Amino acid sequence: MGDMTTIETPRLVLRRWREEDVEPYAAVNADPEVMRWIGDGSVRDTAETRAHIERIERLWETEGFGLFAVELRDTGEFAGFTGLSVPHFLPAVMPAVEVGWRLGRRFWGRGLATEAARASVRFAFREAGLPELLSLVRAGNAPSANVTRKLGMRLSRELVSADPDRTVRVYALSAVEYATRSGDEG
Repeated sequence: MGDMTTIETPRLVLRRWREEDVEPYAAVNADPEVMRWIGDGSVRDTAETRAHIERIERLWETEGFGLFAVELRDTGEFAGFTGLSVPHFLPAVMPAVEVGWRLGRRFWGRGLATEAARASVRFAFREAGLPELLSLVRAGNAPSANVTRKLGMRLSRELVSADPDRTVRVYALSAVEYATRSGDEG
């Protein structure tokens, strides 16, 4: 595990996944409030959580990027994830790489998702060399829409699936747009 895959921010450590992340991540995935805007909104059990971590680690191995486990610097406690994934579930936007985040509910409202995602965006453009990032946010998910704005992303388009509750807003940020503002570490 090279230094490239561990990132420190003022309050967080973004790192590769470990066995001991399974239980705390499963607890995050078992919270209906956390999962409300994800997929069909259903919670995930420990086996599904472990399978997700295995998929994440495979992406790291094949692409050189992926989702980071996020822990609090002060306490070392697991908070959730941020980072990069490939949104195969939404073929209309492919090929694409998405920046995303999911934190346990007790970590909400403190700007931690923005802090984590900002580090992921920097990694995507400066280390992974990606040309563009998307963020896919379900209509109504105001907290995540706020994070995309703080990341400097722009609303690119809206996609509506058969289910009217499944309107997805596609936010975008190009490497060129990022570079023109990359002096802004704030």
